[in-house]
Amino acid sequence: MADPMHQFQISPIIPIDLGGVDISFTNSSLWMMIGAICSLVLMGLAASRKSIIPGRVQMVGEEIYGFVENLITENIGGKGKEYFPLVFTLFMMVIMGNLLGMLPYSFTYTSHLAVTAGLALLVFFTVLVVGIIRHGFHFFHLFIPPGVPAWLLWLVVLIELVSFISRPVTLSVRLFANMVAGHVLMKVIAGFAIMFASMGGLAWAGSLLPIAFNIVMIGFEFFIAFIQAYVFAVLACIYLKDTVEIAH
Repeated sequence: MADPMHQFQISPIIPIDLGGVDISFTNSSLWMMIGAICSLVLMGLAASRKSIIPGRVQMVGEEIYGFVENLITENIGGKGKEYFPLVFTLFMMVIMGNLLGMLPYSFTYTSHLAVTAGLALLVFFTVLVVGIIRHGFHFFHLFIPPGVPAWLLWLVVLIELVSFISRPVTLSVRLFANMVAGHVLMKVIAGFAIMFASMGGLAWAGSLLPIAFNIVMIGFEFFIAFIQAYVFAVLACIYLKDTVEIAH
């Protein structure tokens, strides 16, 4: 049975060494570039074919645009539209990584913690920097919920601080873990199907169940690909809301 973790191995395509630092162009870099190009082509075609009765491509582009706009409006409010470029880019990068990773011989760049952590840290530092610039030290009132008794304040502040600092961890690990788990499971089950098929005789019939299960898993993974992009964008909006308004 093939190693199910082999699919996550980063391999250099164009080795580049800059002063002892490896900055090679890898398979992960390649598929991130493909994801970016696919996003640009899709939205570019959707925007170029403007008509009152939209075609398929225009409809897809408008649906994605409206979907992200609704996420921002519902979770941040009207003032949150200034974050549309950031949230839209995050959503497209995540969903493209998730969906392209379902193609044979592709690479799921969202299955690497370095990528998901980079996106999560971008959101985290955007909230921190913009929040301080706009609200000054009043921004740190986020850690002091209203109505907390003075004797309990130190504990609540500590809990809120830990919760705030752990945001990039939970945001990145959730996406990374879901992508890895799903792809590993599909690879393991496919390995069982190949094993039964290679036994000869009637043993090939034993591969039918793993094959059927993997077909179901593929459909489920496409669903998970969208859900994880949606969750990432929603949580980003919820965190960015802290820069727009401070409750007290």
